[in-house]
Amino acid sequence: MKKINIAIDGFSACGKSTTAKAMARELGYTYVDSGAMYRAVTYYFMENNVALTNPKSIQKALENINITFVLNSTTGECDTFLNGLRVEEEIREMPVTERVSEVSTISSIRSVMVAQQRKMAKRNGVVMDGRDIGTVVMPDAELKIFMIADPDVRAERRQKELFDKNQLVDFEVVKNNLAKRDKIDSTREDSPLKQASDAEIIDTTYMTTDEQLEYALNLVMGRMYLNSQQETETR
Repeated sequence: MKKINIAIDGFSACGKSTTAKAMARELGYTYVDSGAMYRAVTYYFMENNVALTNPKSIQKALENINITFVLNSTTGECDTFLNGLRVEEEIREMPVTERVSEVSTISSIRSVMVAQQRKMAKRNGVVMDGRDIGTVVMPDAELKIFMIADPDVRAERRQKELFDKNQLVDFEVVKNNLAKRDKIDSTREDSPLKQASDAEIIDTTYMTTDEQLEYALNLVMGRMYLNSQQETETR
């Protein structure tokens, strides 16, 4: 069947990236981690002391940022590269996590990132996750998914994720960070986090990663079948 584009949005630590990566592997699609792009920009700004209050400095910095995704033959996943250097671990650490939502609210940054994301999605067969994919980046995506989960469960997942990367962070610190990011992402003027009107909701609170993947893949198969039926009827 004809490939489709899949947009996955939702709050942090709901399973977006894990599900999106697995879906892309199962379907043979291209995976685009939009969140990693904003994290890479944040990391660059921190490393180069770019002031978020200086529009000229921001614009100049953006002209020097090149973000790419390269398939890791060992893990089977795509790693994030910033100006030719692999930064996959660095952009997942707490200092970047604590600032990425603030950086993401800046319109000039979003404009550049969205343009790059839309370019990546021009060909069908893309799974992209983030916060404004179904509403702004790929509003015409054939399948839109919005993922939610209980705040405490999300905090537990994120804490474990950090622990697995040898980062020991207090539960309340993680939970407060998620709540802060939720508020910033949902209330920003430019491309706020919100559910697309035609998105399928997946509550992952009591779902394993395998169950999330199975549920999402069933949605994909259902949408692809409907599309093929509609194409047949219009011939």
